[in-house]
Amino acid sequence: MQIRLTLLLILSCSLSLYSQEEIRTADSLSAVGEKTEAIELLETLEPKTESIYLKLAKIQQANGQNEEALQNYKNVLDKNPEKILTAVDYGELLLESGKLDKADSLFSILSEKYPENAGFLYRIGLAKEMKKDSSAIKYFFKTVSKDFTHQGGIYKIAKHYLKSGKSYNAIHICNTGLEARPDNVSLLSILGQAYSRSLQFEKAIAPYERLLELGESSEFILEKLAKAYRVTSQTEKAIETYKKMLDINDMNSAVHSNLGALYLRTNETEKAQQHFTMALLIKKQPVDREYLNIGLTFKRQENFKEAFENFESALEENPDNERALLERAIAADGYFEDKKAVLKLYESYLKKFGESGRNDMISVANYRISELKSDIHQAK
Repeated sequence: MQIRLTLLLILSCSLSLYSQEEIRTADSLSAVGEKTEAIELLETLEPKTESIYLKLAKIQQANGQNEEALQNYKNVLDKNPEKILTAVDYGELLLESGKLDKADSLFSILSEKYPENAGFLYRIGLAKEMKKDSSAIKYFFKTVSKDFTHQGGIYKIAKHYLKSGKSYNAIHICNTGLEARPDNVSLLSILGQAYSRSLQFEKAIAPYERLLELGESSEFILEKLAKAYRVTSQTEKAIETYKKMLDINDMNSAVHSNLGALYLRTNETEKAQQHFTMALLIKKQPVDREYLNIGLTFKRQENFKEAFENFESALEENPDNERALLERAIAADGYFEDKKAVLKLYESYLKKFGESGRNDMISVANYRISELKSDIHQAK
């Protein structure tokens, strides 16, 4: 009897060692990317223990076999419903797989059992958000009320505030989150946007610059930073940032227009003209703004003939462009010998915009009309 028992124990140990060897082989296969082979090996093992079901689930999930992974998580939970970490993995895969009602239900049950757990409230919010349920934001607020450093909950609330036009609220909660995790790129992005929307462009620069340091150099971030530099009169930095945008996409007409305006500000008229021309070639109709800007570069060079022709083109594109209408008269003033023709152009501007136009432009037109009439009268 003792001999038989000893033999059974030896046999049992050998089988256990054999299974452990196969499990290690499956782990090795999975680690080197041979996930299908690892799954096939684990599926042959009998009887399947809880650990084998979990290994299968995780490898299947990594292999994109979500339905199979969900079933194996469920196999474990059916036998041991108190395995909280497995329940969380199962719930997150339900979310990932779009099984939102099941995920919502699971995390609601977990939240009832563990009411102080902020993570369960957050995942209920995610499920409801994905279902387009407006109550989702309530759960994100509940999340942060349980854990004021919860990065996911803070991001969702900050984003909600930004979309709702509550920039100052967004700024406050972003700063709260960044105290716990200063390099959270999502919160840095929201913070920069909130500063920009509240016209605090000087403060917007720091979060945008930090995003670049962290490798977040998308067109979106570069554009926001470039605008902040431009508005705060940091012209050279704005130019360099817009150039980086062109390295990503040199067919962005808005970037060429902004670069043209900046080069015009620094009196680099040839560069300004090149970028305005590029914007003109790229941009779809109407392109009156680009013709106007090219005309202004010629005006700056006192090439009034070319300026006049570009202002004319701008008006062909958009007859209601007030600046182009006045600039055409000013260019003619410096180019035409016929003062009566110039007078008519100023009068044409006043006829269209005398009641609704910009006061400074109307003043210029009135002043020149008065002088031209005097000159014409004296020449008689």
